[in-house]
Amino acid sequence: MKKYIILISAALLSMTGCSFLDKTPLDKESAETYFKTENELLMFSNNFYSSAYTIAANDEPFQNQNDLIFQVAGFSAELRGGTNRVIPASGGGWSWSILRKINTLLDNINKCPDEGVREKYTAVARFFRATFYFEKVKRFGDVPWIEHELGSDSQELYRPRDSREFIIDKVIDDLDYAADHLSDAVSTFRVNRWTALAFKSRICLYEGTWRKYHTEATQYKEHTPEYYLKLAAEAAKLVMDSKLYSIATPAAKTDANYRDLFKAPDANQKEFIMAIHYDGTLEVCHSRGFNAIQLAGQTISRKAVNMYLMKDGTRYTDQNGWQTKEFKEQIADRDPRLAQTIVNPAYKREGNKSGIQYPMFNFANTGYQSTKFLMDLGNASDNDKVASDGKSYNDLPVIRYAEVLLNYAEAKAEMGELEQGDIDKTVNEIRGRVGMPGLNMADANANPCPYLSGAEYGYTSQVLASNSNKGVILEIRRERAVELMQEGRSRWDDLMRWKEGKCIDQEMLGMYFPGPGEYDLNDDGVADHCLYQGTLPTTSCPVVLEIGKSIKLSEGNSGFVVVIADEERAGFNEARDYLYPIPSNEITLSQGSLKQNPGWN
Repeated sequence: MKKYIILISAALLSMTGCSFLDKTPLDKESAETYFKTENELLMFSNNFYSSAYTIAANDEPFQNQNDLIFQVAGFSAELRGGTNRVIPASGGGWSWSILRKINTLLDNINKCPDEGVREKYTAVARFFRATFYFEKVKRFGDVPWIEHELGSDSQELYRPRDSREFIIDKVIDDLDYAADHLSDAVSTFRVNRWTALAFKSRICLYEGTWRKYHTEATQYKEHTPEYYLKLAAEAAKLVMDSKLYSIATPAAKTDANYRDLFKAPDANQKEFIMAIHYDGTLEVCHSRGFNAIQLAGQTISRKAVNMYLMKDGTRYTDQNGWQTKEFKEQIADRDPRLAQTIVNPAYKREGNKSGIQYPMFNFANTGYQSTKFLMDLGNASDNDKVASDGKSYNDLPVIRYAEVLLNYAEAKAEMGELEQGDIDKTVNEIRGRVGMPGLNMADANANPCPYLSGAEYGYTSQVLASNSNKGVILEIRRERAVELMQEGRSRWDDLMRWKEGKCIDQEMLGMYFPGPGEYDLNDDGVADHCLYQGTLPTTSCPVVLEIGKSIKLSEGNSGFVVVIADEERAGFNEARDYLYPIPSNEITLSQGSLKQNPGWN
């Protein structure tokens, strides 16, 4: 059922160089003789998948969320802010090699005599061109639009940047073509009509909210924020109305449904609209297991844990004394997705070795150790040889149906068109997977969450503050953070489009400890962690941490675990940091046609 994504051969890659010899080479494939059959177009376009959804261990979806609710190994320059963010000489995301390959296919596709095949692979190429340019717009804003293969002497190499609005409209055109010409059959590892529409909902929601919240962006006047929000809602609704996808709720296992979705070897084809396929038998694997229990630094923050509701649907941050609850009390009776995302007293990893018996601070410096995407061991006898922590082979999501539902709800809320019925078939459908009570729109708007709207922890945009749907928008944002935890850069992208970069300056903290002593974090009746100051005590705890050295607490000998000191962070620059800088060498090579983004001079 699965079609494995194959890297294109070196011979085909050689076709995408800067120029071709005048004579057709006889010993290798060339543009003059290639692109004539469906198989040749398939082989060439395979490279689009591997380039767009890199399967290297350092670029997997769970590696790309690096913000104040999930941190990968080492704090990024974005989180440190200030002068830690610099203009690179080269690189820095200003790479166009995959676009050249896409344009090579589009420029040569007329060599194929089959009109249906031409339309299909034109649609595939245009889908990937759209997603390529969306990533560029998110990162740099205005960028040059190139739609043909360029040679080394092409004057378009010195093309100035086209407007963000022009690029996004081109992206939408590409996605509309893709949706109209790709198969409408479910195809989890190949782009189809629904992949194009799902991405259209993501991209149009991003652009609509960017324009709504970035009120300073007055140069884009052709389309209103509502124009893009309407397109986002319409695209999402088409996916919803297809009835091909749904929220996976097998056997009503509310205590396991969420985790099972991500640890299973095979992508759930009802929910994973697009996924990256891995194969244990072929030893094509990723490193989620290794990163979760052997790589220091991957961790979920206290802020993230605070976002999860109570199991009865009330807000955890409305509980008396919520600020200083210790771990076991803090995670008790919460949204079941929390227990299915982090190591907790009830967590058990199936297989012949657990690897995790309690939260391990040497691998998760906040104490909140992630288990999302972590496979069980020995759950496939024929793959036991690779079912180790360094060789995970479960498929990873690129875009899920749950996101499409959230895109629809948010777009409708931002347009002022949201109704309770919309909430019931989106947010409440997602919550139903784990048995959570539904969201009531009227109640949310009557009593917006103070935690999510306060300067210390939440969102403070004046545009949001004046929105009559503020309360329900906050709850949709909560749902995005919880449901999409660790699934790519979605959280960073959300903060950028909402113009909430100031959230980056909020504290990154971990568990609360009232002071030195022994702690039983896995609630088995035996202490497993000992915190001390001064003389090392006699203890049988397997984990011993010296306060001030191996663990730092916010109040000296008590408080929250500190994972990065305030003095190590220079702050988010509101006038600069919503966009990245163009590398200095690229500006020089452009002969003055490229201008640097504001604040990066």
